Amino acid sequence: MDKVGLRRESKARLVELSDLQRTEQSKKACRFLIESEEFRKASVVMVFLSLPHEVDTTSIILHAWQDEKTVAVPKVSWQQRHMIPVELTTLEAGLTSEASGLRNPVTGVPVPLEDIDLVVVPGLAFDKHGGRLGRGGSFYDKFFASKLLKAERVGLVFRQQIVESIPVEDHDQPVDMIITDDGIIKCK
Repeated sequence: MDKVGLRRESKARLVELSDLQRTEQSKKACRFLIESEEFRKASVVMVFLSLPHEVDTTSIILHAWQDEKTVAVPKVSWQQRHMIPVELTTLEAGLTSEASGLRNPVTGVPVPLEDIDLVVVPGLAFDKHGGRLGRGGSFYDKFFASKLLKAERVGLVFRQQIVESIPVEDHDQPVDMIITDDGIIKCK
């Protein structure tokens, strides 16, 4: 299946999840991440701000703050078609919400790429080899292509988002591991 068809199919699977399923599966996936060695060892964690149909990352952010970790989130520049990591110190203010449901920081202190230990990424689908199907903007692919970024890359999704194979192009950047509500998949 091509990327367009796979995106359509993956979005449909996400919409089919009930609120209860989404909540329960989010809790399990987040718990696996928080208990992972990669998370425990990280001082600076970059986490996506969830869209309504994605794994809810709120508990990861709160746990990181409790552990005195620095939390970075992507600040998307639509005009320049890229994102930069900025430090997040509150979930209460300083975020805008777009029509798609994406929350984007209004301001924030940029976090140097070389300081980030762990990047938690969303996706519509992943395969067990680390292939990732995003929403089509290549924001994370461009971000991961930087030579300054040495962080572990972790896809965080529901088990329903794991597929047999993702069509991969030259610019596509894989993840090192995937965490779902079923557990951890090492891709290296």
